[in-house]
Amino acid sequence: MVKSVLVTGAAGRIGTCLTEGLPDHGHTLRLLDRDPIDHPSFETFRGDVTDPEVLERAMTGVDAVVHLAGVAATSAPWEQVLPANIEGTYQVFEAARRAGVERVIYASSNHAAGFTRRQESVPADTPVAPDSLYGVSKAYGEALGRFYADRYGLRVAALRIGSFRSRPTVPRALSTWLSPGDMVRLTHACLTAPDLTYAIVWGVSANTRNWWDHTAGRALGYEPQDDAEVYAAELEELDPGDPEYAWVGGRVVEA
Repeated sequence: MVKSVLVTGAAGRIGTCLTEGLPDHGHTLRLLDRDPIDHPSFETFRGDVTDPEVLERAMTGVDAVVHLAGVAATSAPWEQVLPANIEGTYQVFEAARRAGVERVIYASSNHAAGFTRRQESVPADTPVAPDSLYGVSKAYGEALGRFYADRYGLRVAALRIGSFRSRPTVPRALSTWLSPGDMVRLTHACLTAPDLTYAIVWGVSANTRNWWDHTAGRALGYEPQDDAEVYAAELEELDPGDPEYAWVGGRVVEA
C-alpha cells in the first residue's frame, strides 16, 4: 500500500537515505528538519519537533511518521538530550495522535540496551539497559511508543539501530552494521506490515557475525540483504574481552 510518510530529521544521514530509497517502494514523503531542505519532488517543512504548531502542519494528511529527529551523540549532555529527545519525541507522538496518523516508526538505538552482555542471539525486546543519557532517552521513546500503542491504538515500531554507515568502518560494525539498503527495507517493512501493533526491532543487516536476533524484524517482513563480512579483510579482529565486542553498546559502557 502506498503511504504518505512524514520524515522528521530528514536532513540527517538516515533521513537522506530514506528520502532517496523509500519512493522506490511507492511511498510519498513529506520532509521536516530544523535545517532548510530543498527537494524537487516532496513537500518540505522547516521547524523543530518541539513545536506543536510545526508538527500539526507537517502531519496533516499523512498516514505514517518516521521519527528520526534528535540528538544522536552518546556523549551529549542532558541539557541537549532533554529538549531534542525527550520533549521532541513526546510532541511527535502526541501530534501523531491528534492528527489521526496510523503508525509511527521510531528511531531508537542499540544504546537503549547497551549494558546487555554479548550472547549468541540477543532478542530485539531485551530489557532496557541504557549505557548513556542518550540511551536513556531512547529507552524513554520506546516506552512512550508502547503507551501510545496501548492507549490510543497507534501502530508503533521502535528500531534499535546498530551502526548505520555506507560501509562498516570499525571492527564492531562487522556485527552491528546496518546498510543504507537494509535501512530502507526495514523502514518499508514497518510502514506496511499489516499485523504491526507495537514492536521493538533490531536495526541490523544480515551480517555473518551478527548476534542480534532477526526474528522480530522478519515477523514484520524485514529481510536484510547486506553483509558486513565483505569488508572484514579491511578491519582488525576484536579481542572477545574488548568492550566493543562484549556489550551491546560497545565501548560506550566505559565512557
